[in-house]
Amino acid sequence: MQLSDFDFHLPEGLIATRPARPRSSARLLVAQGDSIADRRVSDLPDLLGPGDLLVLNDTRVIPARLTGERRRQTPQGEVSARVEVTLLEPASQGWRALAKPLRKLKPGEVIRFGETLSARVLSIAEAELTLDFDAEGSALDAALEQVGDMPLPPYIAAQRAPDDRDRTDYQTIWARHTGAVAAPTASLHFDDALLARLRERGVEFVHVTLHVGAGTFLPVKVEDVTTHRMHAEWGEITPEAAQRINAAKAAGGRVIPVGTTALRLLESAATEDGRVTPYRAATDIFIYPGYRFRVTDALMTNFHLPRSTLLMLVSALMGRDRISRIYQHAVSHGYRFFSYGDASLLLPERSP
Repeated sequence: MQLSDFDFHLPEGLIATRPARPRSSARLLVAQGDSIADRRVSDLPDLLGPGDLLVLNDTRVIPARLTGERRRQTPQGEVSARVEVTLLEPASQGWRALAKPLRKLKPGEVIRFGETLSARVLSIAEAELTLDFDAEGSALDAALEQVGDMPLPPYIAAQRAPDDRDRTDYQTIWARHTGAVAAPTASLHFDDALLARLRERGVEFVHVTLHVGAGTFLPVKVEDVTTHRMHAEWGEITPEAAQRINAAKAAGGRVIPVGTTALRLLESAATEDGRVTPYRAATDIFIYPGYRFRVTDALMTNFHLPRSTLLMLVSALMGRDRISRIYQHAVSHGYRFFSYGDASLLLPERSP
């Protein structure tokens, strides 16, 4: 299975840099069997029904992109320089982060991020560093809200800087548990009005947590995709959530994760016989064609990068040839791609 098997041409003009407004007005490609229908996210109540269970990732994105100033004493006095930092994840001590310029930083240096936050450089590796902030817990969360920007994906950040709109746009309406540095983007299409209509329809919801890491944007660098190693992300499925998912399956309902993050967590916590167990750990599950799904009956997700692990995941769910046709339709019909783009509802011909 070669990396080139998951390539396709995407015109640059189809990469979304702002979301649809209102959220639920985004387009929705519905693929079931051999059919493809062009709908809107707002049509979901017509497509789902009683017994269906949507699995929602309630991670909260932190304003992980920081601009600071490094200060150093020299024989000529104190000198300062600008530093751009993107937080990755908590470490055993401090936070792992990317920085520009990394090579000019020294262990022990202090970087100031405005008047409310600073961090000392604990260590520097080849591609990242570890920072020890002068605040922790809720105090750090509050300081990041003041001085940080939302960590937009590289393909958006390359076209424009983050702004105040992104603080709302790049956060789900049910975000609860702080820790992600990228959004579970399929969930960005939901608003309160849509949730209310789905509840009236008899659709149920359950929350799980997977803190999405910056590794979700890392390219696959090996030609034999089966040798790729996934980044790890921390997740949790509570006993109550596991019980509700299992009850829905037992009653014959469809378990439909909203987003690949929720799907990966579900499959990480699944037993061979298709039951979900409580889960609280990191997962580096890599799903590609040939994978046998244990819990997932369908998936709502955005359109993914060429040659990416997420494209491999949806190919595993629907089949490579089928996904190729779905993406050809999406491109030819002007669907908007990636984090702020449109969505798809993928319904395999049979439960995987």
